[in-house]
Amino acid sequence: MNDELQHLKNLGKTSAQWLHAVGIHTGADLRRVGAVAAYRAVRARGFRASKVLLYAIEGALLDVHWNQLSAAHKAELNDRLAANPPGNKS
Repeated sequence: MNDELQHLKNLGKTSAQWLHAVGIHTGADLRRVGAVAAYRAVRARGFRASKVLLYAIEGALLDVHWNQLSAAHKAELNDRLAANPPGNKS
């Protein structure tokens, strides 16, 4: 199977399967949704993804290994994740 997501940096078979399960099938889908929303969707679906998936998705969008994201960049992702959680209309 030629899975476009698996061709992105940091994303392997399992992460691609999780993303497919939440309706993200292409790099364009992933760019449209963004790392934080994609990670939230995977977690909301019940998959036991760690924060590394959040960083991996962001790295995939930036075409860098997730370990190359700075501590400040990871902190900003975590802040966005914590801000306005799903179900909060404010």
